[in-house]
Amino acid sequence: MRIASREEKMKQSDILIFRASLEPKIFRDIEIAATASLYRFAQAIVDAFGFDFDHAFGFNNKITGNYFDSKVKYELFFDMGEAEKGVLSVKKNSVVTAFPADNTKFLFVFDYGDEWGFKVERIGSGLKAKGMKYPRVTKSAGIEPPQYEYPEDEDDDG
Repeated sequence: MRIASREEKMKQSDILIFRASLEPKIFRDIEIAATASLYRFAQAIVDAFGFDFDHAFGFNNKITGNYFDSKVKYELFFDMGEAEKGVLSVKKNSVVTAFPADNTKFLFVFDYGDEWGFKVERIGSGLKAKGMKYPRVTKSAGIEPPQYEYPEDEDDDG
């Protein structure tokens, strides 16, 4: 008898609930379809903080220290054909694959130049509400920093 995987058990009607934090007091709670790709989830996180979705990114299971030492990595580089050995796809893997249970955590690194590090934790699950569009932000705390720090305008006259 074949045992169904977690992803197979999740239906289109199931959602997962996450907290994405830049700092303990700067976070967004996001609901997303369990079967959505990690790529779509990355876009939802970036949108929730008002950033432009214009850089490479990855989900790393090492939350502290050097995230390059993560044993589990999902990166956009895989989908671009530029990944290291062992890296997994963000487009071919679903949210529930990476976050199979509550309290599963990853470091979402966005923009490897500026290295925005979001701690992402699965905090619950449920069923989609009729007529509601997902992903969606359900709670917001703190003011997000600007994505880019622009220097003060300098006088061009010399």
